[in-house]
Amino acid sequence: MTAPETLLTSFDAACSAVRTLSDEGVREVVLCPGSRSAPLAYALAEAEQSGVLRVHVRIDERDAGFTALGLSLATSRPVAIVTTSGTAVGELLPAVMEANHAAVPLVVVSADRPAELRGTGANQTTRQAGLFGTHVRCSVDVEAGIDPAADIRRALLASEGMTLTGGDADLNPLAAGTNTPPPATQHTHLQQSVRGPVQVNLAFRDPLVPGDEDARPASAAGGPDTPQAIQMDLTGQDADGELIEIVRAADLPARRTVVVAGHDATALAERFARALGLPLLAEPSSNARFGPQAIGPYRVLLESFDARIERVVVFGRPTLSRPVARLLANRDHPSALYVPEPVAWFEPGRRDDRVITELTELAAFAGRATEGWLGEWIAAALRATSIIQEATATENLTGLELARLVWDADTGPLVLGSSNAIRDADLAAVPGTSGRPVYANRGLAGIDGTLATATGIALGTTAHPGERTTVLLGDVTFLHDVGGLFVGSGERVPPMDLVVLNDGGGAIFSTLEHGALAEQPTYAGTVERYFGTPHAVDLRALAAAYGLDYVRVDESRALDAVLAAGPTAASETRRRIVDVRIDRTGLRALHRGIIARVAAG
Repeated sequence: MTAPETLLTSFDAACSAVRTLSDEGVREVVLCPGSRSAPLAYALAEAEQSGVLRVHVRIDERDAGFTALGLSLATSRPVAIVTTSGTAVGELLPAVMEANHAAVPLVVVSADRPAELRGTGANQTTRQAGLFGTHVRCSVDVEAGIDPAADIRRALLASEGMTLTGGDADLNPLAAGTNTPPPATQHTHLQQSVRGPVQVNLAFRDPLVPGDEDARPASAAGGPDTPQAIQMDLTGQDADGELIEIVRAADLPARRTVVVAGHDATALAERFARALGLPLLAEPSSNARFGPQAIGPYRVLLESFDARIERVVVFGRPTLSRPVARLLANRDHPSALYVPEPVAWFEPGRRDDRVITELTELAAFAGRATEGWLGEWIAAALRATSIIQEATATENLTGLELARLVWDADTGPLVLGSSNAIRDADLAAVPGTSGRPVYANRGLAGIDGTLATATGIALGTTAHPGERTTVLLGDVTFLHDVGGLFVGSGERVPPMDLVVLNDGGGAIFSTLEHGALAEQPTYAGTVERYFGTPHAVDLRALAAAYGLDYVRVDESRALDAVLAAGPTAASETRRRIVDVRIDRTGLRALHRGIIARVAAG
């Protein structure tokens, strides 16, 4: 037991925690107000004033967690989220779950009551150490008065996918381990694991404010004006470049193989497909949906090509379409999953794919395209694209046309909401010659926290003049996270366009089997109320309440000009809601008609 005379004050312990975070590379911290976390707030204010990190203050812990998630996605760095005790910590669970499945290094720093108050009925006290269970890579509980530096370093290593081990003891307790790990031994070494969220639970005793002798921040705001971001590489000029050239020159058998690029596949998938002349079936958030091999409307073409496909190569995590799921489940098409390092979204032995870790082995599995194979796909894609554009070339906007126009209006990073928004882009967005950074919460593919995630992405992106982050999302997704619009006075506000597909409810279910039931009088009312969730919310009033610009769009000709213009020059908010009104009643018929015409062609 640590001797009482060696215990730190709460402010000193908090300063050590913040100093360790910054020393270990954390440059962005999202803070929620609270009493028990006050020592951390004062320490963060001092650190921000000194310019070593930036602090973003939010009042809603759920949105704060997703803002931190977005910052980490944009900067490729661990980002800390600081909360007080009690339900505030529980509010972070959705963001932690997403970070777990998307392998995002989110660092939860939760303030807590000291040990003597736990289990006594003390206000805002619960068993919050280890609260996130299997969703965190590491959970440590630091007693009040103990220097947290060593525990924070271990947690940050775990967030970056490095498991610290020594002798027979695992010094990186996963999920169930909520006690401070033992000190490292001379046999300590690092073992590669999967990046992801961690929790550092810090107990603080009164007093919770700095004493007269403690340093004080000179002002309430400061820190670096621009993020120290590691921007997403869309050039494909990565460490595998030399291997790609080896693949290009290799003597390989000819096969009718397709390359599937799921979420987070990166530009490497595009370069691999191009080197072997293979069709590239790339989801929007793969960041590989560009180049001469990319087949935009692959979803509606797979059925006609299925019988002739010989092999499937997978980069990233496919999540969007049932045709791709059926392709990967078909054992007549041997498939290989490229996993050069551990990933968070599957457990070894749980998939039938052949797991390959080397590009040269992957090339040998895939082979080079047979003569005419790519050309057939490209010709079919051109016909299907023409059919889609003809079907949506009406005066009234459709979700497909909206997604295509937003995709083409390349004004900076693009964030796609779950449900129909990302699926519309998957079907209608025409691959270009180069990519733009595209983000989506596909770890668990929920609609939760989309606005806050996008705000974090925008805050973590170094915007060039005239550039802004664009968010395409449905109205239900928008309303689910409407609190994410709130940014306090004096906080940084990034330039953003929030393009809302406003069809008065949830349209995605009409494209699924529920849509068929909705056509039957017996179920029509049930499907509309329980799945369609109709609403009549005034987005203009919401924009005014939160201080955003607002523009309504009802037809496609106006949308191009709106997207090109951006928020008004006089606007100080730098954010705008683009309310795009769409009728969802004909959505199921539209999709069925496109599929039928493509099949007939």
